[in-house]
Amino acid sequence: MICLGLLRRLLPKSMRSNDVTIPVIRLHGTIMSGGGQFRQNLSLASTAGLIEKAFAIKEAPAVAISINSPGGSPVQSRLIYKRIRDLAQEKNKRVLVFVEDVAASGGYMIAVAGDEIIADPSSIVGSIGVVSASFGFTDLMKKIGVERRVHTAGQNKSVLDPFKPEKQEDIERLKALQLEVHQTFIDLVKSRRGTKLKDDPDLFTGLFWTGIKGVELGLVDGLGDMRSVLRDRFGPKTKMKLIAPPRGLFGRGRGLLGSLAPDIAAAASTGFIDAAEDRSLWARYGL
Repeated sequence: MICLGLLRRLLPKSMRSNDVTIPVIRLHGTIMSGGGQFRQNLSLASTAGLIEKAFAIKEAPAVAISINSPGGSPVQSRLIYKRIRDLAQEKNKRVLVFVEDVAASGGYMIAVAGDEIIADPSSIVGSIGVVSASFGFTDLMKKIGVERRVHTAGQNKSVLDPFKPEKQEDIERLKALQLEVHQTFIDLVKSRRGTKLKDDPDLFTGLFWTGIKGVELGLVDGLGDMRSVLRDRFGPKTKMKLIAPPRGLFGRGRGLLGSLAPDIAAAASTGFIDAAEDRSLWARYGL
């Protein structure tokens, strides 16, 4: 069987369609490894197949990526960024990134994989910084009469234990680590945005801005929406082909709800904590 793409190339130019198809990838959600059947995070493992499938469409002159993420793991963010750039160079395709509600922190790190970044005027962009958050339970332990017992081989194997008072040397060690990760983020943004970036003292402080201000600062190239921009760029007949992941848990043909009960019970055990983590990331940007 001759594939559609080959058949198109065999036809005379006068008989070929002028339609242009642009593959579209949706990278929506928090960025972290893991995830489950009820909650899918953005990570290299969860997105690599979609990214590679989009860049494999030979006839497409570009790949469009829709981003809506408040960030998360700096490692997974950079791995996704690198996979996009590697394939863009290998396949010689332009990458157009479209920001929806937010592309902040790790979400913005992925966004700079685009040759162009287009946002809505009210989108949130930026937050080029690093944050670590946890809780301290020392007073709670005293109130409920529980004694914490930790035995280690290695004096630094129990740093920042939430059940013990913070030590200044542990905080300094964490800050040093954060500064290294932050500098990696800054270098990546500078290498991709280059002279587009404005000389603003707040640019790399972790602040975030609307799409309008993002254009002024050089974090964003323009304002608009995917459909309008793609049709303006590639013609009014441009078609968008969504590259979707495999069908989820309820689309696997597993039948009766009874067969899903173990999955539901397992997901519920960690679902509340995961939901709280997600909520805290989005809440930073008023979402």
